[in-house]
Amino acid sequence: MRKLRLVLSVLLIIGGVIMGSCVGSETATPNQETPTRIIENITPPGAFTLIQDNEDNPDFVILDVRTQEEFAGGYMEDAINLDYYSETFRDGLNKLDKDKKYLIYCRSGGRSGNALNIMVELDFIEVYNMSGGIIIWDAEGLPTVK
Repeated sequence: MRKLRLVLSVLLIIGGVIMGSCVGSETATPNQETPTRIIENITPPGAFTLIQDNEDNPDFVILDVRTQEEFAGGYMEDAINLDYYSETFRDGLNKLDKDKKYLIYCRSGGRSGNALNIMVELDFIEVYNMSGGIIIWDAEGLPTVK
């Protein structure tokens, strides 16, 4: 009887070890890669290069956050205007595809810097803020549409 208890105890221990090692593998979830966030301030020449590099990229958006009046005075080609001072600015940003690549700018860099912070809060993946705004863009002799 003693031998039987010893054998049963050993079998129970072995069974417990085997079952214990399997439990974790049944509930494990596969590694899901989280996208790398890119949030950067870039110079106007850097923005110009970014635009050229993404010329044929349908997922690249240039976002001008100045007023409509400022926008009408000259803007980057293909830019979309979303007025930072509008009551619906945050909602407008939130409706954009957060997985696209964005270049944002304003007159001097203040509003676009604030917009960058909002876009970070809204979980955008890739956003480039053009430091110095369209003032420096123009001073560098880079092209605008009027």
